[in-house]
Amino acid sequence: MSNPWQLPRRKFLRGLGTVMALPFFESAMPTARLLGATTAAKVFPKRMAFIYIPNGVNMAYWTPQTTGTDYEVPYTLAPLADFKKDLTVITELDNNQANDFGDGGGGHARASATFLTGVHPRKTSGADIKAGVSVDQIAASKIGDQTKLPSLELSLDHGQRAGSCDSGYSCAYQFNISWKSDTMPMNPEVDPRLAFERLFGANDDASTKEARVKRELYDKSVLDFVLDDAKDLSRTLGSNDQQKLDEYLSAVRDLERRIAASEKYVIELTPEQRQMKVLSDYNFDAHSKLMLDIMTLAFQTDATRISTFILGHDGSNRPYPQANVAEGHHDLSHHRNDPDKLTKLAIINRYHMMQYAYLLGKLKAIKEGEGTLLDNCMILYGGGLSDGNSHSPENVPILLAGKGGGSIAAGQHITLGELTPLTNLYRSMLDVMGAPTEKLGDSNGKLDNIFKKA
Repeated sequence: MSNPWQLPRRKFLRGLGTVMALPFFESAMPTARLLGATTAAKVFPKRMAFIYIPNGVNMAYWTPQTTGTDYEVPYTLAPLADFKKDLTVITELDNNQANDFGDGGGGHARASATFLTGVHPRKTSGADIKAGVSVDQIAASKIGDQTKLPSLELSLDHGQRAGSCDSGYSCAYQFNISWKSDTMPMNPEVDPRLAFERLFGANDDASTKEARVKRELYDKSVLDFVLDDAKDLSRTLGSNDQQKLDEYLSAVRDLERRIAASEKYVIELTPEQRQMKVLSDYNFDAHSKLMLDIMTLAFQTDATRISTFILGHDGSNRPYPQANVAEGHHDLSHHRNDPDKLTKLAIINRYHMMQYAYLLGKLKAIKEGEGTLLDNCMILYGGGLSDGNSHSPENVPILLAGKGGGSIAAGQHITLGELTPLTNLYRSMLDVMGAPTEKLGDSNGKLDNIFKKA
């Protein structure tokens, strides 16, 4: 009873410059006979991600008309219809610290800087930036040492890290949502190749670089460096776990191929600033899916339990011709109640929602015990503004997918009754992650009506 694991729970495949964490195998799980089904279900770690969307949304197409479990899925949320039982729609959450408080313009910079911190940022375009510690980094500081990566920051937009971007606010506010300290943003990775290397490279930068050079020179896969270790492991597994290992390795190889295919659109950069360039043939959908697949593998293998993803930086004026919207997103968000602009804004909102649905589908397809990886996740999706036209941070659009390992009463639309700090939700999420805090930004409580008591 003191050692119910048949295999080491934290198993890695290793090779030159490569460390591949593995998914959880049945043969490494305590059996229900030994621990009981309820206890066994608690063995799986909880994961937490925050996906940021810019420029507000068309709330009329976002918000369900009724509350409870029988609400009708509105236009923007329609891509999530298959995940309704996994989804919690929360209305009347407030990102209050994004208000100007006499600082004038800069609503986009404030929206992103406050989204995970609940702290009003200092208005400066210089080096003296200041916001607050974000919820993801509070969790990383408390449980990040349990995984290879304390946290994983991803984005589809690479922007300036200094200088003025929004009415006197530093660009650092607009292109980051994760803050390790009140003066240190966690710059997200935009290049899928570099994100992949973070996930599967060794902690030794030199050997990781050597392995990457050899793979590129000889057209090798990361799997070629761990093949012998994988074969040795496979011989110790049961048939179900052998299949799970094969599926995982196939997913890694498929991701590698897709990254390589995408790189024919990438321009070589200086060592100081490698990024995915936005070319005329840049594929937003492909880029998004690559990054979301990296997040999925990170959660599947417990390489990290905490991630952030900027689907678009606030103020982004990206057009979406693939969704039949040629105008820039930011321009449309200043709709002035023009019906045509509002319709096109809703189309962009729905297109973004399809990226979220893709991630949820990937997570739900991965089995963990009697449930799925999604069951053990909390995947928050939303933005720091509700209406981009007025830059309003009241009643911001927020969705929470997953059940947090049984901690969330999912499958409903909840209206809180009055504006409530968004950070109250984060405090409850931190409790689920085993990283509680008494205060987060402007929090004044928790959302006990959404989270089940242990």
